[in-house]
Amino acid sequence: MPLLPGAQPFRHDGGEIGVLVCHGFTGSPQSVRPWAEHLARQGLTVSLPLLPGHGTRWQELAITSWEDWYAEVDRELRGLAERCRHVFVCGLSMGGALALRLAARHGARVSGVALVNPAHKMHDRAAPALPVLRHLIPSVKGIVSDIAKPGTPESGYDRVPLNGAYQLRRLLQEVDGELPRVTQPLLLMHSAQDHVVPPVDSARILSRVSSRDVTELVLERSYHVATLDHDAELVFAETHAFISRLARGIDQDSGDVDPGTDTRFGKEGAAASGGA
Repeated sequence: MPLLPGAQPFRHDGGEIGVLVCHGFTGSPQSVRPWAEHLARQGLTVSLPLLPGHGTRWQELAITSWEDWYAEVDRELRGLAERCRHVFVCGLSMGGALALRLAARHGARVSGVALVNPAHKMHDRAAPALPVLRHLIPSVKGIVSDIAKPGTPESGYDRVPLNGAYQLRRLLQEVDGELPRVTQPLLLMHSAQDHVVPPVDSARILSRVSSRDVTELVLERSYHVATLDHDAELVFAETHAFISRLARGIDQDSGDVDPGTDTRFGKEGAAASGGA
């Protein structure tokens, strides 16, 4: 099955800090590839998988389940954990929900979580009827390219299969019940104006997780796909600073490194936590 433009998975072998990046529902790696590539340029080991049923045609998404999507990112996380000293998870929209479930279920294997406009709940009034509607209506209009920056399209489906929407709802319900098990440091970046996932989703996540190290950043100039929007560089810089701070702190606590000379956090070494 031919892939949509930019839908190819992305992997980069870097240092001992690993990052798993998860794309969103009906989207593809294209929507978060600049995020992953930025982290790779800092010398990190990065994995950005293509979720099953995505990046081809919407009919393929209609025959996958949320368990398929989660199994893919779970497999990638385990692979990173075998190669890397510390592993962080990042996600956009539904990818944020997947990242939170990984954090809840893998505990100390995940050193931190960075999210952009994470999805928490389906707010459409028809959502409770999806178990029936999915058998009656194959698909509805798609939700890609909610981007304020002109001339910056998102590569994704122009139709949403209702069975896929049903699977998404099941995933979000599952994740909501697991949020109290999320204890890792959390960076949550959400747009002030988002036409796909309302800010209340971020507020709900922040109220439910058990993380004590929490940073909330409001993205004033971007819509839902902020990783392709006006605030993209801010997202990238804040994510790298977050990862660098935590990775260095973990190793200092264990007495394993000299922060003035260590270079495993990227090209800028110990100075990386001070900015982009």
